[in-house]
Amino acid sequence: MGRRHITVLVSGRGSNLAALADASLQPGFAGAVTHVVSNRPHAAGLDIARQHGIATTVVDHSLFASREAFDAELARVVDRGEPDLVVLAGFMRVLTDAFVARYAGRLLNIHPSLLPAYPGLHTHRRALADGVKVHGCTVHFVTPAVDVGPIVAQAAVPVLPDDDEATLAARVLEQEHRVLPAAVRWFCAGRLSLDAGHVSVQDAAVTVGALLCPPPDPT
Repeated sequence: MGRRHITVLVSGRGSNLAALADASLQPGFAGAVTHVVSNRPHAAGLDIARQHGIATTVVDHSLFASREAFDAELARVVDRGEPDLVVLAGFMRVLTDAFVARYAGRLLNIHPSLLPAYPGLHTHRRALADGVKVHGCTVHFVTPAVDVGPIVAQAAVPVLPDDDEATLAARVLEQEHRVLPAAVRWFCAGRLSLDAGHVSVQDAAVTVGALLCPPPDPT
């Protein structure tokens, strides 16, 4: 079996795209990013794709009268690349049910919170406002309801006393750059199984440690 074709949808800077593209060059990675699509003509992620020699296409959402029309054209463009997997990496559009159904089981998203906590926008601001001690990111399969699909992987970070949105976002982003390539690697290797809304990873390492924030006093 050849390498899996991956299409990545971006709206902004494309740092998760860069992390995924770099990871795909590692030996044993069974997928390759072959197409990057953006809804914004000047998204920095398009430049990152070109620097990696990846084909790019723009489908400008502002040119369409409805979400349905935009998503229909987006699907047509995505299908041109014949992807085995579609990854939403900072794609800031809510997709229609028809688009999600078209790629069911092969559509992944990276979200900057420990879902099911903080779906939607402004996750770091909301986490700080609530005073949580642990925050993080989640890779999940996309379903019609926003940010509630089956969870593939998560990474947690401490929330520090002097954090603001920027510092917390930067700490979470470092983990996004680790967990997204890992999840995509597992998908491309055929190691993910989905049953009754739960995802399991074949031959995954077992984590037995704990993250305590703040840590207890030494004894």
